[in-house]
Amino acid sequence: MNNLIQLIRGTLLFLFAQVLVYYQINGQFLTDWIKERPLTMSLLGVPISFIYIYATKDLVEAFNGDLWPQRLIGFSMGMIAFAFLTWIHFQQAITLKTAVTLALATAIVVIQIIWK
Repeated sequence: MNNLIQLIRGTLLFLFAQVLVYYQINGQFLTDWIKERPLTMSLLGVPISFIYIYATKDLVEAFNGDLWPQRLIGFSMGMIAFAFLTWIHFQQAITLKTAVTLALATAIVVIQIIWK
């Protein structure tokens, strides 16, 4: 049960960090306020890094010390966040190529969770 809680918490932390990074680096295309403050946006990297550290800790513990699952889950959360936030903010459609990539990212997460 503890592993399940760590798995869920670590995955959600990775997703949250990926969303924050999305706005940190792509926000310059959304608002002039962000565009005019690259130093302020770069300083957000410090708290975001702490989120990544705790997400990594939770997932490595959830997978009994294995490092690969957390890396692949973190990558997949980034792909999913990027695709949907780009669609929402920039109306860039999820093409067949992107949909296949998202399906693969989802498959990566599922494989890491269920394959022992």
